[in-house]
Amino acid sequence: MKVEPKTLPGFMELLPNDQIQFNSMMDKIRKSYERFGFLPLDTPVIEMADVLLAKAGGETEKQIYRFNKGENNLALRFDLTVPLAKYVCQYYNDLSFPFKRYQIGKVYRGERPQKGRYREFYQCDIDIIGDGELSLINDAEIPSVIYTTIKELGFDDFTIRINNRKILNGLFAELNLEKESVDIMRIIDKLEKIGKDNVVKCLEDLKIEKEKIDKIMEFLEIDGDTDSKLEKLSKLGFTNELFVQGLSELSEVVKNIRLFGVPEENFNVDLTIARGLDYYTGTVYETFLNNYRELGSICSGGRYDNLAEFYTDKKMPGVGVSIGLTRLYSKLKELDIIGNNQKSISKVLVISMLDNNDRALEVGAILRKNNINTDVYLENKKIKAKFKYANRLNVPYVAVIGEEEEKNGTVSLKNMETGDQKEVSIDELINIFKD
Repeated sequence: MKVEPKTLPGFMELLPNDQIQFNSMMDKIRKSYERFGFLPLDTPVIEMADVLLAKAGGETEKQIYRFNKGENNLALRFDLTVPLAKYVCQYYNDLSFPFKRYQIGKVYRGERPQKGRYREFYQCDIDIIGDGELSLINDAEIPSVIYTTIKELGFDDFTIRINNRKILNGLFAELNLEKESVDIMRIIDKLEKIGKDNVVKCLEDLKIEKEKIDKIMEFLEIDGDTDSKLEKLSKLGFTNELFVQGLSELSEVVKNIRLFGVPEENFNVDLTIARGLDYYTGTVYETFLNNYRELGSICSGGRYDNLAEFYTDKKMPGVGVSIGLTRLYSKLKELDIIGNNQKSISKVLVISMLDNNDRALEVGAILRKNNINTDVYLENKKIKAKFKYANRLNVPYVAVIGEEEEKNGTVSLKNMETGDQKEVSIDELINIFKD
């Protein structure tokens, strides 16, 4: 009995042309990260369960894939942050701080698969980790990396939205709403989806006094450009120490973002961002493609006080962001936002019309030595089948070797898009693909 070949729900598999495009996006992200001096890191997909679960709880713990192998209780990593925390503690004496690392890898979450959500997916993370302290200027470098990366991916019209959790926490302290702060921030986070009136109703359902609701809404409705928002925040007259500190930090981050060269049109202050309720402690970021808001945030993160508190007594503050590449790619394809410009790995396919492939192999080897991606058709098929193969793989050029070409030391090069064909020397062939 044959077994039906099928892939588990929530796991993405791509056909070769799409995989080329996916890899191209990943390479652009990697090169962008490295341009800013972030060092590569690759941690194991499988870890000891007690290491991964040190910080987990609630829904996260329910989603973790766990299994036993012998006496070992193991788990698949559910993000790249917890393995980073383990890594910096384990190799603390071998690392230079601030430690700037990037990691691009698969993570696993056993949640219910649905459109745009996966059980296995790639994350592309950067983090800057300090030893004891970490200068606030690092919070401004992160948007600079985001800006460069999203531009590399081919987008111009996007906005990096920035806030500071201390401002929000200070607001709630000023209004004596610390106990309700988590619930309030969950409601605030939905402002764009449910609108102002529904936010007010949800706050009323929490039994919050009208005067305090008015203060919260006044805060959320602060508008204008970045500088005017900061000015209006200062004029609210709040004296809470945490609020004042958050406003000072946000102002400094904005100043340094400009020094890093991020254009004004690509970032702004957004006081509604309340992500990472139990994790982020300072600056927070969300990045949106302005014409495709239905994608949600494509790059998010922020500042956290103590990365490795479950593994060491050392204080290790950090700041970072993550791109969920699998989800981003699938949504971009679904909305037909990205086209596949490169459909073939090979620049040229060498085919022989002779009784053997000797000369074709020689030409292929010469091209590869000159760093030209080259495929050689090796099967004993008719010429029509060989060209069909090139068409199906979208190879842009075919180099044909017949008796005349073998005698002259040339190839007949055919442009598969235009149909143009000309006889060229090997040196000319190399120069064509090196241009």
